[in-house]
Amino acid sequence: MHPVPSLCVGPYSGRRKFVQGLAAGGALAMLGYWPGRLLAETSSIPELHGSDFNLEIAPAVVNYTGKPRLATAINGSVPAPVLRWRQGDRVTLSVTNRLNVTSSIHWHGIILPSGMDGVPGLSFDGIPPHSTFIYEFWVQQAGTYWYHSHSRFQEQTGMYGAIVIEASDPEPFSYDRDYVVMLSDWTDEDPMKVFSNLKKDSDYYNYQRRTLADIRQDIRETGFAQTRRDRRMWNQMRMSDRDVSDVSGETYTFLINGLTPVANWTAPFSRGERVRLRFINGSAMTYFDVRIPGLEMTVVAADGQNIEPVTIDEFRIAVAETFDVIVAPQADQAYTLFAQAIDRSGYARGTLTPDPALTAEVPDLDPAPRLGHLDMAMGPMEQGAMSHAVAEDDQVSGAAVTDHAGMDHAAAAIVTHDRSERGPGVAMRAESPQSKLDDPGIGLRDRPWRVLRYADLRHLGPSPDPREPEREVELHLTGNMERYMWSFDGVQFSLAGPIQARYNERLLITLVNDTMMNHPIHLHGMWSEVETGDDSQLPRKHTVNVQPGQKISFRVTTNALGRWAFHCHLLYHMEAGMFRVVEVEP
Repeated sequence: MHPVPSLCVGPYSGRRKFVQGLAAGGALAMLGYWPGRLLAETSSIPELHGSDFNLEIAPAVVNYTGKPRLATAINGSVPAPVLRWRQGDRVTLSVTNRLNVTSSIHWHGIILPSGMDGVPGLSFDGIPPHSTFIYEFWVQQAGTYWYHSHSRFQEQTGMYGAIVIEASDPEPFSYDRDYVVMLSDWTDEDPMKVFSNLKKDSDYYNYQRRTLADIRQDIRETGFAQTRRDRRMWNQMRMSDRDVSDVSGETYTFLINGLTPVANWTAPFSRGERVRLRFINGSAMTYFDVRIPGLEMTVVAADGQNIEPVTIDEFRIAVAETFDVIVAPQADQAYTLFAQAIDRSGYARGTLTPDPALTAEVPDLDPAPRLGHLDMAMGPMEQGAMSHAVAEDDQVSGAAVTDHAGMDHAAAAIVTHDRSERGPGVAMRAESPQSKLDDPGIGLRDRPWRVLRYADLRHLGPSPDPREPEREVELHLTGNMERYMWSFDGVQFSLAGPIQARYNERLLITLVNDTMMNHPIHLHGMWSEVETGDDSQLPRKHTVNVQPGQKISFRVTTNALGRWAFHCHLLYHMEAGMFRVVEVEP
């Protein structure tokens, strides 16, 4: 199965100088990609309300960079329409596929029967070309979620949209206005070409690599000997300390609700109003750091679930996560909603304003962050030894390697690296993984303002299942950036068996990130309750971000029978093999 083809034949030359939302020329309507429909940038996304929905998947023409391209639209919209449901309703969604390839819709974070989950080859066969599939299920939850294709690269080509579920009971907070803020990344390239480029050269889109000037600066700051040691270390690992994102702003245009920074999505407010912003990261590959200069934000929900309110100035949102925040502007002025990519190669931008004629200054991008020892999960005694680096010619001996290392600076733990982690798909191993619950992450550690951390998240009210875990499943997030291979425990999906669980079992899933990249890990069909230190109020998430060199655990109540996808939500990582199946049996 292939994605909707792009019209481009290569990277758009000079695209960063021409990122603006131009409507495609009228002649394109004659191409017939959508009957009488040509997508232009508008200030809002269509919304559909109720319990019965008709959705059509079809190609459409969009223009984000000055050149028309094909996208995968739902009901002629990119992003797809916002679906507004009510908790307790039974929704019916009739989805017709007008593409010439199989498609699908996955309802991200929604608790439903496995046959309705929308993963081709796992929970159903997919939606064949020019046919209709009917999804039907009870809405058991409230909050902010989203939906997207789970078929090859269609999500990258625009097939994603927001879900807003009205609660059956009064909400524990009040607000006067309610906006969806869908963050995403768009490329003019065919996603298959992007994936091919990464397989050939993992640094293909990294335009922030070191130069001779950087080396000279390092020598001035740390001396020649230390600079030489650092360069030798990185060279032996075949990695770059600026390898923060696989795909950057060199090909991506970053969007808010389908609008470029120049088009500037705008949301009106009146002074003194409380405004709810439902942030959804619908990107294929991009983490965003979000702030609104001049406004503090109160986070009231994470991944659709209410939390004890936390007031902050900035938050990082991993791919597939959602955060609901409330802001209360007290002045008749505009405020910039600034969402910069984690590698600082670009940004998405919107404006909150009492007057459409008013805008606010857009902050400068921060300097590109550098990976360091903390991101390598190296203990203080290991930093010169590089015991984490794995040579490609390592010989396997014994069933497993057990390393005694520090879970964090206060406690010791045992980290087991299985035999499977000694293959060509594993370029490094974390020997001293840290909990990092108090760590906001690379590029955010030295902020002079408040930044959201996982340690700040507490479920509003007691955890629904107070049982202690009966069994632990430890998985290592592994990869070889040089070969662009990604996996769990060094085993790609095609060679891996399912993770088996009994119905209503209380599992503890522990993830150890042996790589130097963030990975947003998504378990379908069940909640992931992150162990943040307070067992009575574990935050419930559908996507758990795992930082480089981090060890993090979450509890799962396996109360959903069937076969469920469990994968990294970085689209090209999932495609490269970081995917497993969780099988829940009676």
